[in-house]
Amino acid sequence: MMLAFLGGTGPEGRGLALRLALSGEAVVLGSRDAARAAAAAAELAPQAPGAAISGAANLEAASMAQVVFLTVPYEAQQALLTPLEESLAGKVVVDVIAPMRFERGRGASAVEVPAGSAAQEAQSLLPQSQVVAAFQNVSAEDLQQPGKRMEGDVVVCSDHRAAKAQVMELVRKIADLRPVDGGGLANAKYVEQITPLLVNINRIYKVHSGIRIVGL
Repeated sequence: MMLAFLGGTGPEGRGLALRLALSGEAVVLGSRDAARAAAAAAELAPQAPGAAISGAANLEAASMAQVVFLTVPYEAQQALLTPLEESLAGKVVVDVIAPMRFERGRGASAVEVPAGSAAQEAQSLLPQSQVVAAFQNVSAEDLQQPGKRMEGDVVVCSDHRAAKAQVMELVRKIADLRPVDGGGLANAKYVEQITPLLVNINRIYKVHSGIRIVGL
């Protein structure tokens, strides 16, 4: 199975691609610039010897893969997905995006999305795809350090049961992360809005915080 990371040259895309490549998955980093994607893949390759890591333009990456991760900033999501609707039809699309803004003196805050959440917006733009929301609360910095132990839970939300189960299995491929079924895609809003809170906590305590659901 091929996994594509659209906007994969950024921290979250690179980190998730690296960790899943280390678990044995074939990954392709996507970018608006194919050369930039290829360069990012070449930089990751030494950290995962023998892994299948490549780079391509977003359209080609989306066409190659069976599961596609959206790792662009929220502001770029609609422009990215609109021309890819046909290429992503019938595929599992994992929305990692947490819409937020940064203000001097106030830190990070959530951006209200008319559709409810970035993931719900993606599903409306991709009616023939199976959108799953996941990984919004996982530290990109820690993901990019293969020797760093990951910890915490990944809440996974979707209206497509089989797609949700498939993404939960991908979560389990990253050691010490635990998938938690977060119900339908409407719940993605609450998960996305935890991220700016974590960003502010990280700034205050100089850490890379995550979440853990107790009692399970």
